[in-house]
Amino acid sequence: MSRTVVVAGGTGGLGAAVTEEFLRAGWRVVVPGRRAESLAELGSHERLQTVVADLSDPADAAEVARVAAADEGAPVRALLNLVGGFASGGRLHETPIEDFESQLRLNLRPTYLITQAVLPDLLAGGGGSIVCTSSGSALKPFSGAAGYITAKAGVLAFADALNAEYAKDGIRVNVILPGTIDTPANRAARPKADTSKWTPPSRIATVLRFLAETDGVSGARIPV
Repeated sequence: MSRTVVVAGGTGGLGAAVTEEFLRAGWRVVVPGRRAESLAELGSHERLQTVVADLSDPADAAEVARVAAADEGAPVRALLNLVGGFASGGRLHETPIEDFESQLRLNLRPTYLITQAVLPDLLAGGGGSIVCTSSGSALKPFSGAAGYITAKAGVLAFADALNAEYAKDGIRVNVILPGTIDTPANRAARPKADTSKWTPPSRIATVLRFLAETDGVSGARIPV
């Protein structure tokens, strides 16, 4: 029997690699995205289904879950929360509250809503895997990004709460903590950076598939 994974954030530099990894492994992959153009860049595949959706909207998140659960031959077995974003600037006394709150909305609200929407299908199927994306900076903060760091620390707490609530239902919850990911967007933003220690998206994709397919790993915070 085939399985379905929802890749929230599947159109980004990391998400495209994750989508490719899971398609190659035989999964049915459902990818929501805010723009049809970015979804089209993923190409076409018989096991790939894209949905134009804004995951900060509860109704759109519910629609993505409905699409994911529509194929009875490929029940939902995994949710990968890759949605997020980074912003930095001045120190706290120089940062408007609007900038701080925007990072919470971007990094936490979509994760909450799509997880809430997909959980009933994981419960109905007897369990599965949820992986959230935090950041190494949540554990080792740096100056100038209080909103981002707080939001990514919130992802850790959210995952811990999920694990406490759903472990008994066979739902495994883990968090990855990547460093700087080697994507075209990051290279464009930091053209003079030393990229030798940046993490290739394909390496993270391999870890995500391991977490989706392997029983017995839950409650972990995994540096990648």
